[in-house]
Amino acid sequence: MKTYPTSNVRNVLLLGHGGSGKTSLIEAMAFNAGAIDRMGRIDEGNTLSDFDEEEKRRMFSISSTIIPVEYGGHKINLIDAPGYFDFVGEAAAALRAVDAIIVVVDALAGVQVGTEKAIDMLKQIDVPAFFVVNKMDRENAKIGKVMDQLKEAFGNKVVPFIQPWGEGEEMHGIVNVVDMNGRERKDNRCFDAEVPEDLKNTLAPYREMIMESVAQTSEDLMEKYFDGEELTTEEIHYGLRIGVLAGDLIPVMCTSAVQNIGVETVENMIIDYLPAPDDGEGMVGTDPRDSREIVHKCEASAPFSAQIFKTVVDPFVGKLSIFKVMSGVLESGAEVVNANKDTREKTNHIYVLRGNKQIEVDNLIAGDIGAFSKLNDVSTGDTLCDAANPIVYPPIDFPKPVISMAIEATNKSNIDKLSTGLHKLIEEDPTIAVTRNPETKQTIISGLGEMQLEIVSHRLKQKFDVDVTLEPMKVPYRETIRKSADAEGKHKKQSGGSGQYGHVFVKFDPLPDVNDDFRFVDKVVGGSVPRNFIPAVEKGLADCMASGVLAGYPVTGVQATLYDGSYHAVDSDEMSFKMAAALAFKKGLKEADPILLEPIYGLRISIPEVYMGDVMGDLNKKRGRILGMEPADNGRQIITAEAPLSELAKYATELRSMTQARGSFEMSFARYEEAPATVAEKVIAAANGDDDKASKDKDHKKKK
Repeated sequence: MKTYPTSNVRNVLLLGHGGSGKTSLIEAMAFNAGAIDRMGRIDEGNTLSDFDEEEKRRMFSISSTIIPVEYGGHKINLIDAPGYFDFVGEAAAALRAVDAIIVVVDALAGVQVGTEKAIDMLKQIDVPAFFVVNKMDRENAKIGKVMDQLKEAFGNKVVPFIQPWGEGEEMHGIVNVVDMNGRERKDNRCFDAEVPEDLKNTLAPYREMIMESVAQTSEDLMEKYFDGEELTTEEIHYGLRIGVLAGDLIPVMCTSAVQNIGVETVENMIIDYLPAPDDGEGMVGTDPRDSREIVHKCEASAPFSAQIFKTVVDPFVGKLSIFKVMSGVLESGAEVVNANKDTREKTNHIYVLRGNKQIEVDNLIAGDIGAFSKLNDVSTGDTLCDAANPIVYPPIDFPKPVISMAIEATNKSNIDKLSTGLHKLIEEDPTIAVTRNPETKQTIISGLGEMQLEIVSHRLKQKFDVDVTLEPMKVPYRETIRKSADAEGKHKKQSGGSGQYGHVFVKFDPLPDVNDDFRFVDKVVGGSVPRNFIPAVEKGLADCMASGVLAGYPVTGVQATLYDGSYHAVDSDEMSFKMAAALAFKKGLKEADPILLEPIYGLRISIPEVYMGDVMGDLNKKRGRILGMEPADNGRQIITAEAPLSELAKYATELRSMTQARGSFEMSFARYEEAPATVAEKVIAAANGDDDKASKDKDHKKKK
């Protein structure tokens, strides 16, 4: 693959609802560009984009894939992003590498949830975009319905550039409304064809709409248009490109990707109207030496810099770091600096990826996308640059995990392999987080949805030969006390050998805030407990706080006051006083009205207003508290609430179900609160091995 100048590069991200045809559209584009001899099909598992075994099995994209095509003297880097919400992190990463977006819309389904999310993304990042209405060859496909939905979201910015020639199953070509020329399908390709006069008349209002849009891009064109003069082809194309780049126009195009109708016209329009990397103002970063803000223009003459936006880890191939050259030129074999880690890396091999194929190249110019292999000390988000001109680009903003489960290797001998596999999968997907809960002794994996976690478990088996199970995570309860109690602890052992003797009186009081840590107070007077043994008493009590008297959960919000005791001049030692403190702890907490505490989490839920009643009703069922509501953009509402963690195990899935996947939320730990008696009884019964009672409670809840 040859090197293209920056002005001849286009980086485009394809977004849309799952099943709208993004992968098929890219397949047709690659075929037209000569990158493949035959268009693959998703149901046959032979497309360029979906090469992973899980993708073939499930027949949808899981990871974003880069498909560069050489077309019309240009290089178009197409990035196919998954349409399902569990994998939105892939699109978040790809946004750092692209200059434009194509939102693919299913002609039959119209604007779906995934389309809405893509539209929201467009509004937030403000980059030039196209809409491609795909599957126009299907029965009952109507462009008018989809146009109305798109206009509702964007108003008059939405302009039809390509219209179908024939409707539904009768579609046999397209009409380029800008130039009013036609393309008809013959033998898997489209060829120029004369547009019938009646169709020209039908499409005349659309062309007039385009002319009005062109006229609004400059005063000269506006004056010429209102004077009734015909705009030249050059003026039309210039005005349209200015409008698209400014975000004032969003072209709408019609295709049938599987029949390759209209796809070549889309490729030509990508070249004609979407921006090259050097059309922008450059990327803002900071100088790691003094945090000064600097900008590197996306030009070959600028100092070299690049950012890693995706990592692929394969146990056989190794690690691939995928990057965009933000400025300058990268030569194979060059030494670069990782500005985030202040380390040096040798770039022995540079690749261009096309699906799962690696094409080695000698260099890459500003704006292009490539990959390094086996750079072990680089991570997603890292900036690589010229040593003489260091720069750090902003980190990539990934969505935070919202669902957690416990993960465990089915074979205990595979614990190390599990740890290695999880670490490498986190490198690939930063929306996954793994932690170890020392209280529950569980490894917790968190992500954006149940499907994502399920696929992680499959990939651990496929890539690292580790079978795992996913289970609900245990809730980290706490214990505390509600009243004060005095307790005596005496440890005495004098049978054979050296004796042991420790004797303490301890008062246990609840602290004002149950979330406070353990507090120890020394009020010993008169030397009843020698000073050198008091730290042992404190240590013994602190150790006991790790396991309460109700269900063995850690104790919090307790003050222990040592106020008296006795000792033996020969038999007393530190261990004896630690044992005495443990005895006092057990007695004292049992008499101090111990209670169970449950973790409460804060929620910030974003939903369309129409779902307010369902979501608030569900929160009430979960023992939640509504703290506030506030309006947001696009007719959405933000609900601020709190709820027990035990009720939120599958809230990500439940919220999607209630809101048809239009709702999202973030959650964070707030505090511990006393658990209701019914909850406490069930938890204590389960912890103490009363499985029969716990099982009855579970069955009762299911019936309800």
